[in-house]
Amino acid sequence: MSSDSTRPEDRIVAALRAAGLTVATAESCTGGGIAARITSVPGSSVVFPGGVVAYANDAKARLLGVPEETLATVGAVSEESAAAMAEGAARLFGANLAVASTGIAGPGGGTARKPVGLVYLAVHGPAGTVVARHQFPGDRAAVTAAAVEAALAMMESVVGSR
Repeated sequence: MSSDSTRPEDRIVAALRAAGLTVATAESCTGGGIAARITSVPGSSVVFPGGVVAYANDAKARLLGVPEETLATVGAVSEESAAAMAEGAARLFGANLAVASTGIAGPGGGTARKPVGLVYLAVHGPAGTVVARHQFPGDRAAVTAAAVEAALAMMESVVGSR
């Protein structure tokens, strides 16, 4: 991407506009933070049809089409759920691309297998779905902020490679 902006969201919106693409969001642990960053860019309405904050499993299943079986067997905080969330958001909003976040921001809710700070991010597009697993340190605010930054970096990488 050839933009002088230091903010990833500015570069993402510019690249999407130049390519004639749109992006939607499906967020759990980031609580709308990714969408907020994208929509902070003037003119982002051209590339951002919408997003969903699906915090409860029922919302993930009902709104985004995450299979009940996936939620029951591997859980909401999983590679499979993140991918299904991104794919569901792209479908729901008719977007070319979608980004999803699901994780455990803390301070509670963690287990030995799924500790606080575990976040899965997914980006879905015409070439398929890419999922990344992260383990972020810190308190709830730090985990959430790091997840938003990582999601934007992941989106920028996908949009920039088009």
